[in-house]
Amino acid sequence: MEDGTWLSTLDGEAAARQAAGLRRELRPRAADDDVVDLAGNDYLGLSRHPDVLAAAARALADYGLGATGSRLVRGSTEAHHALEDGLAGLLGAQAALVYSSGYLANVGAIRALVRPGTLVVSDAHNHASIVDGCRLACAGRAAREGAGTVVAPHADPGAVRALLAAHPGRPAVVVTESVFSVDGDLAPLAELYAACQAHPGGALLLVDDAHALGVIGHRGAGGVAAAGLSGRPGVIVTATLSKSLGAAGGVVAGPRQLRRQLVDTGRTFIYDTALPPAVAAGALAALDLLTGGDHLRAELAARAATAVARLRAEGLDVPTPDGGVISVAAPSADEAFAWAAACRERGVAVGCFRPPSTPDGRSRLRLTVNVGVPAAAFEHALDIVVKERP
Repeated sequence: MEDGTWLSTLDGEAAARQAAGLRRELRPRAADDDVVDLAGNDYLGLSRHPDVLAAAARALADYGLGATGSRLVRGSTEAHHALEDGLAGLLGAQAALVYSSGYLANVGAIRALVRPGTLVVSDAHNHASIVDGCRLACAGRAAREGAGTVVAPHADPGAVRALLAAHPGRPAVVVTESVFSVDGDLAPLAELYAACQAHPGGALLLVDDAHALGVIGHRGAGGVAAAGLSGRPGVIVTATLSKSLGAAGGVVAGPRQLRRQLVDTGRTFIYDTALPPAVAAGALAALDLLTGGDHLRAELAARAATAVARLRAEGLDVPTPDGGVISVAAPSADEAFAWAAACRERGVAVGCFRPPSTPDGRSRLRLTVNVGVPAAAFEHALDIVVKERP
């Protein structure tokens, strides 16, 4: 194919996205910008905490900028192993394995759990990393051997139970987020676990705790802990380190045998350059602050309640959040984009979620609570969101 042909095709697709209000843009930000951040995921404000930065700086001086290789070559450091031990302890798991991103952790975990004939039951609102993990795990040879994915209605344990019952004796994995990334609602984890346990032979429950870790549960242990499922048989937890920990990377936590399987066979672990040691060390320092951060979680919950009350008082459609994610409905994709842009012009960064990124086809702004933002600036940002509404 000549360059002009395929480039013209890309131009045509870009024009169609532009017409549908689905164009995305990259905007570099300066380190010293004064924008009020209601778009990032630094829930507890730990990304700039002095203890976190100091730990990262020490590791940077000791190890250099990058890990220089995969974990199995030269990329494993004392910081990586200490971080894994700390995460396993907080999540109530026998063992944990750290990845360079939460995306790779989800893809790797799902792939490791799929066997010939496995039925994967995935919530309709699951994150793209879970969707892609299911697709990759149930493709090719796995599909020929009977593995497949079914999508369950959102947060519906009865539907999950019925899907499992329709496949008696078949190995199964139920996959869900705990706090969902779009609307911020909490999955009925205890009921989902009961459905898994009722399945003949038992079904595994894989929970992505990305938006719950550090935000809910005793000592910030997340949604699985809040549901009383930490360390229960057949429960596997994944999470990202880029939200409440203010760092980067991902983790899979579960039985020791699963960790062994991932180290031996997991392509997203084996063939990926390790998380930089400075980031692992910073995340470890943040983990210590997170577990002792009940006052931060209380402040986050108070701000989320304030935001919902303020926005609803203006007639905006805002569901009750179970964590730090606040979803504000927008009339259309174009209006959501214009709303977010207007807020940005007024010095407030908000998330803008539009199809096809939204599982229900609705557009909205997504506000994320960051307790590192001064209270007065947070209140001002809410005023801007209201004033700039379509």
